[in-house]
Amino acid sequence: MAKIILAGGSGFIGNMLAAHFTGKGNKVIVLTRKGDMLKKGIKYVYWDGQTIGKWVTELEGSDVLINLTGKSVNCRYNDKNKKEIVSSRINATHVLSDALVAMKSPPLLWINAASATIYKNATDRPQDEYTGEIGTGFSVDVCKKWEATFVEQDIPGVRKIGLRIAVVLGKNGGVIPYYFNLAKFGLGGRQGSGKQYFSWVYEEDVTGVIDFLIDHKQLKGIFNVASPNPVQNNELMKNVRDAVKMPFGLPATKWMLVIGTFLLRTETELILKSRWVIPAKLQDAGYKFKVADIKQALKLSGGR
Repeated sequence: MAKIILAGGSGFIGNMLAAHFTGKGNKVIVLTRKGDMLKKGIKYVYWDGQTIGKWVTELEGSDVLINLTGKSVNCRYNDKNKKEIVSSRINATHVLSDALVAMKSPPLLWINAASATIYKNATDRPQDEYTGEIGTGFSVDVCKKWEATFVEQDIPGVRKIGLRIAVVLGKNGGVIPYYFNLAKFGLGGRQGSGKQYFSWVYEEDVTGVIDFLIDHKQLKGIFNVASPNPVQNNELMKNVRDAVKMPFGLPATKWMLVIGTFLLRTETELILKSRWVIPAKLQDAGYKFKVADIKQALKLSGGR
């Protein structure tokens, strides 16, 4: 039985990982701002993501630390939100490093979540870990600072892996309800030009990749976590319409999305940026994706 620490693990991905690891008979500790509790065999321990506290005792002698901490980017990019998006990620990474350095028995593996949005707005070619081009703009700057903070932490005996995670699809959260609801109300047409790429990964492969990286102890560094088969937005929306049995969908032009995202308190970049990401290092290491086709992913997520 391994002891797994999930820092900031009370969101969609954290809940998925907690259920996965407890289902395999492991002990799971979730570090969360929600306070101390025990729920479904999972121990939740309070932390603020900024300062050393009693949560440190849970890290001592653990096997794997997975850091998922960070304010959601699904918000308006005003000054207050920008500051919180950056600081929540940087502060948590620093305080975890401080805690690990002081330990006699730190975890053997530290996995830090990051985002595949670090790459440029790619319309010419796919982006992998070897030749991918880093983009520009606020969200990319967040990713660069987040990764740099993680990479610069040097903790003897601790293997480190950074995950550039694409949009996660699944049955119990994430973006799928948003897309399905748009399509059900006849609004499931292409968004913007429809030519921008949508890189995604199904929840079963998020857990599968992490299991794979835990087991293959020679692996370290940065890995893209994305299906090897990204799709363009027009293809995505067609498959979404098919999944909910809706024969038509009104397209949304860029100006419509600007208004819509303003009303929803989010940003058009989350829809219009072309994320064309390929998991080259994982495939080179021998990982086989369990859900590589968007139609299969949508069906597993609740489509028909």
